[in-house]
Amino acid sequence: MNKNSFQSLCNILVEKGLLVETQNVTVKESVGLFLYIIAHNNKFRDVGGTYLRSNDTISRHFNKVLKAILKLSPDYIKLPETTQASKWGYFKDCVGAIDGTHIDVTVPVIDQGKYRNRKQAITTNVLGVCDANMKFIYVLPGWEGSSSDSRVLRNALEREDRFVVPVG
Repeated sequence: MNKNSFQSLCNILVEKGLLVETQNVTVKESVGLFLYIIAHNNKFRDVGGTYLRSNDTISRHFNKVLKAILKLSPDYIKLPETTQASKWGYFKDCVGAIDGTHIDVTVPVIDQGKYRNRKQAITTNVLGVCDANMKFIYVLPGWEGSSSDSRVLRNALEREDRFVVPVG
């Protein structure tokens, strides 16, 4: 992100009343530490040393910026209203799609065996379900990378907050 984009983001967050400066932390610093954490996958305690702030302060400001960004999303992310059935051809009667993916994670050495997938990477297995309009209707994160897709799906269908297969 360049300086102008960063400044624009900070201005938008302030103008919309989503972020305010505190006695000790400016809006620019809050946004900067948020972007630094998500861009580099850093832990709060590592960032605390860079910004000379406590873990509590880092956590509080990270969450404030995250909530502010999420409130901005409807203004900047427009989802399609309808799907184009002709585009899908063979899938014209499809009600959605289901798939799993592996996302790299950092876990303690003692837990790495459970998270090591078949390609020897340390990952978490995430199940995602989309409707015909390509909107997520169910996400199940957190399974160890060594878990099979069928096990994750079975859990998604059996748990309390289960995925319910649409009728038809």
